[in-house]
Amino acid sequence: MPLTAAAPPQPVQVFSGFDYMTVDQTRHRVFAAHSRSSRLLIVDGNAGTVTGQVDVGPMHGLAVDPETGAIFTGNGTDNTVTKVDPVGMKVLATVDVPSSIDALAYDPKARRIYADQDGGGDVYVIDATTMKRLGSISIPNGDLESVAVDPSTGRVYQNLSGGGGFAIIDGAAMRVVKTVKTPQLQRPHPLVFAATTQQVITGGVNGVISAYTPDGTHVGDTQVQPRIDQCSTGSGKLIACAGRGIITVLAPVAGAAPKLLATLDTGHAGIHTVGVDESTSDVWVVWSDDKGDWVQRLKWSP
Repeated sequence: MPLTAAAPPQPVQVFSGFDYMTVDQTRHRVFAAHSRSSRLLIVDGNAGTVTGQVDVGPMHGLAVDPETGAIFTGNGTDNTVTKVDPVGMKVLATVDVPSSIDALAYDPKARRIYADQDGGGDVYVIDATTMKRLGSISIPNGDLESVAVDPSTGRVYQNLSGGGGFAIIDGAAMRVVKTVKTPQLQRPHPLVFAATTQQVITGGVNGVISAYTPDGTHVGDTQVQPRIDQCSTGSGKLIACAGRGIITVLAPVAGAAPKLLATLDTGHAGIHTVGVDESTSDVWVVWSDDKGDWVQRLKWSP
């Protein structure tokens, strides 16, 4: 069950420095936050080529509207969230928020964007139709990392890197209903929601990936490489994680810990973020080095 390079690295106009990635699996578009360039990178996943970049601000987080294909970006220290048309390569709307933004999650039913505060303790809630801010959710921790949504219930899951756990949020009421401790994880960073198995999947810098039920019951742990930074999924069929140049692919298992499917050391130590297209088993990575900025497609073979 190998994970291999499907194509050579493709050059990206050099501005240097990437953050979160995501994939529109319906349209096979790949997106990456080209943070230091203040641009959104758009890649044609079918052709494996760079479509272009859109100037949005010093972005970090991003999320796709699966219905329309629009992409939302959290623009870091610009204190904004932006809606982008990836076909027209243009900004459609921008909303101001009170502070710097890190990760984003999108609820397709409620059409809400959840944007977590970088270095703070608030999650900002935005109406994706009007691009107006609806309010803020105060989180009992000042070091927020990855955020995810259960699309069937509208519950939001916010990782608490400094607090050793994650918060369960009632999205409709915009309030925290429970804080779940994760003592087996050191400084939890990545978090995704696997809709196929109805599990919260979160990981720590100590090389442990854990599965939880939607109400916060611990299901099981899987040992992976240490220092994983970010994980990505679609419906939860596959989960890809990255950190320090190593890519790990896992499959959620109902009622159990995730199953480790493949691990690949790319040799590019700067890779810490990843996107996955479950419909094609393509895994996408971006990185910067002394030779330039790059995007590459990998392939997981069952």
